[in-house]
Amino acid sequence: MFPTGSAPKRTVPCVGALVHDDDGRLLVVRRAHEPGAGRWTIPGGRVEAGESDAEAVQREVLEETSLHVVVGARVGTVLRPGLGSDVYDIRDYACALALTTAPVAGDDAAEVRWVTRSELLDLDLVDGLLDCLSDWGMLPR
Repeated sequence: MFPTGSAPKRTVPCVGALVHDDDGRLLVVRRAHEPGAGRWTIPGGRVEAGESDAEAVQREVLEETSLHVVVGARVGTVLRPGLGSDVYDIRDYACALALTTAPVAGDDAAEVRWVTRSELLDLDLVDGLLDCLSDWGMLPR
């Protein structure tokens, strides 16, 4: 994951939201900033000081999609290279919509949309996302 002889400067706690709608589609965002600018992923980001994972998930989803969610169980955890030599410790949670409204891109999201499995496969996804969703049984229908 890191070049030979290098080590992460710091581990940054992050969260991600796995949100499916009533039709089984998955909520995804196209990143507006690095890392992964222009690529598709699930909503999420850094956990702020004093914030629980659940609070961070709710805040990040709201900031990136304008949607309100109820945070459920942690589905999985991944380590990913961050900016510089940081490593992101990303804890992904299953979420349910608190209110049914249309998503609107904001904050770090250039676009936001609901996708089916076939649509997901056609997107330029961030590294490792498809494997994690498959391993965790969280692919859209």
